[in-house]
Formats: sequence, C-alpha cells, structure tokens
Amino acid sequence: MSAFVIDAFEFCRNNGYREGVTPVADMPRLAADCADASGQLTWSIQGGQTKQGYPSMTLSVSGTVQLVCQRCLAPFGYELDSSTMLVLGKDDQEADEIEEILDDETIDVIVGSHSADIMQLLEDEALLALPQAPKHEVCPDTKLMDSLKSEKVSPFAALKNLKSE
Repeated sequence: MSAFVIDAFEFCRNNGYREGVTPVADMPRLAADCADASGQLTWSIQGGQTKQGYPSMTLSVSGTVQLVCQRCLAPFGYELDSSTMLVLGKDDQEADEIEEILDDETIDVIVGSHSADIMQLLEDEALLALPQAPKHEVCPDTKLMDSLKSEKVSPFAALKNLKSE
C-alpha cells in the first residue's frame, strides 16, 4: 500500500495527521493547468470528527504555481493558500443526509473510502483554489494590449462624420 493511500475512516477515528511538500510536476492534473510544472506545494491533512460525530478531514495546501495571465498571456506566480473540511459518508445516501443535517456551504461532504489516495484529494483542493481567469494585478508588459487598442476603429466613426456634414 502506498504511503499516500489511507483508510479515510480509520484516519479520522485516530485523529491522523500527515504533512509534506510535493512538486507540482508530481500532480499531473494541476501541472496541466499551469504555465509550467515548476514549484511545489506544502500540504497537510488532519483527521477528526465534526461536532455531530461525523468523520472529517481538514486539507490545507499552499505554495506558488505558475499560471498564464489571461490579459497579457505572460506567465506569473500565483500564491495558493487554501483549506477545506471534508466530511465523510459511507455511501451517496449517507453523504446526502449528512449534507442536509450540516446545512453548511463551507463544508464539503464526500463518500469516504477505505483506500483513499490523499494526493488526489490534495490535488483536487489545489485545482479548486485556482482562479477561473488568472491575471496579474497590473500586467508588467502592456505593449501588445496597447497596440490592439490604438488600432481599434469604432464602427460608428463613419456615422459620426456623416452627422457633422
């Protein structure tokens, strides 16, 4: 059994804890969404129970990944810092019942597994933390965008000339 495959229910029951650092290159789905596979993520996973006694895991990921700015198309470092609580159900029906009882949008209820790959859970958390349209706060090189703006001619410019005659 891999060091990253756990019995999620046993992990929660024993208040298990794991932490580590994983290169972005070792997370293929995350690397595919990045400009390149450089960088690494620091992560932790803590098992426990909710106030109601349901098994739960708190996942945290942080680090810098390289994304492509959607404005200027240049790569830039994006700082990930995300944490979420997952509550485990034995099957889909129990997960739905737990979700209804908890009635908390900040908590995700999933079907637990006796052979859960925590690397997949952590990669999921990192993917969910990425912005839908990544962009710089202020793009460093705006020459390309400026050239597009200056060449753009309004379709109403000809009408304006007609009106003034």
